[in-house]
Amino acid sequence: MSSPVLSLDSTDQPVSQAAGSTESGAVMASRPGAITLTRHGEPALSRKCLITARQYGDWWAKYEVGGLLAGQTPPPELVATAQGAGAIYASTRQRAQETAAAAAAGREVLSDVLFIEAPLPPPPVPEWIKLSPKWWGVVSRFWWHAFDHHGGQETRAQAEARAEQAARKLIARAETGQDVLVFAHGYFNHMVGARLKADGWKLVHNQGFKYWSQRRYEKR
Repeated sequence: MSSPVLSLDSTDQPVSQAAGSTESGAVMASRPGAITLTRHGEPALSRKCLITARQYGDWWAKYEVGGLLAGQTPPPELVATAQGAGAIYASTRQRAQETAAAAAAGREVLSDVLFIEAPLPPPPVPEWIKLSPKWWGVVSRFWWHAFDHHGGQETRAQAEARAEQAARKLIARAETGQDVLVFAHGYFNHMVGARLKADGWKLVHNQGFKYWSQRRYEKR
């Protein structure tokens, strides 16, 4: 598969001044483009194991730097979305980069750390408790969300502020009339989607949060 052209500059390219421009210089379209949040494909790291909370911390660290399971093909609908997008962003994590390479081959992809997943530090529980990584993810997310257990990593408040920043970036690009596509992560996509809804964007196409899934928002 071909690799997309990656830009490591997280800032958008300036848009030339034109009729309908704002004072900041961004062109405002009469109708904003859509914003599609996509989850990456299935990662290579196996979840078929029983581990302690401490071991889950090590597992998550490997997951964060790992890529996709070999042999996957992006859904045709996602490929079509990528072909029609005016702007494409991807998290800097390898699994998101490889997803973008598969679905948006040949397209320019703006690689942005702003879209990485919210952290999943393991909760402080006894070593005799063993769960699969899938269920440690559920427990860790609850601890992080409900009790702000961050283990020195990004707090919930910081992640929410980052999601707000991400939503503003996507809205600004969509307001030029371009459809925007993001390759990122399940929970952070959920956080960004919540901010889009709060700003008046409607979820019009929902494939949930499974691998390769799309959630499309439009300003109604």
